[in-house]
Amino acid sequence: MKINLLPALKLTFFSFVVCAIIYPFAVWAIAQWSPNQGNGFLIETDGRVFYKNIGQLFTEEGYFQSRPSAVDYNAAGSGGSNLAGSNREYLKTVQQRIQAFQQANPTVSRAELPVELVTASGSGLDPDLTVQGARVQVARIAKIRALDAEKVQELVSSHIEKPLLGVFGPEKVNVLMLNLALDKLSAERSKADVN
Repeated sequence: MKINLLPALKLTFFSFVVCAIIYPFAVWAIAQWSPNQGNGFLIETDGRVFYKNIGQLFTEEGYFQSRPSAVDYNAAGSGGSNLAGSNREYLKTVQQRIQAFQQANPTVSRAELPVELVTASGSGLDPDLTVQGARVQVARIAKIRALDAEKVQELVSSHIEKPLLGVFGPEKVNVLMLNLALDKLSAERSKADVN
């Protein structure tokens, strides 16, 4: 036992230094070079604070809906449902989401419905939609907010984020930023109507 004790203590001390001191410091140092120095991207508007890079729940019909979340958008416990694609409970949930979406968006056929609008991401906190995921909601939003559909389409187009370095990942639209811009567009229209 004496033979193994000293190497075990050395290994424990070495692991502690690497895992509890060097690694966290290296991650912190790299984060200082990233945008916003590794802190969350906070958006403050009308006395409310949002995180740009964490999915938000939008329940009102006049907003672009986010991707569903298996964790109710709780950043403290991110994760998926862990149900297989063939699981009956999962398929029932997806079918309910399809029906609810089509009821709110009657002009969108099932074939046009992007999969991310009825399935949750692995983290349950995905803040983005594909461009198609945003565009299929334009008709509903334009009608509810009494806006020109072309203006809402232009709003979506102006919020398309290109892939990282032009090649990594798809084009996407941040739902929070799009909805904040939508509120601004509606406010400008209301102000113009008053004048």
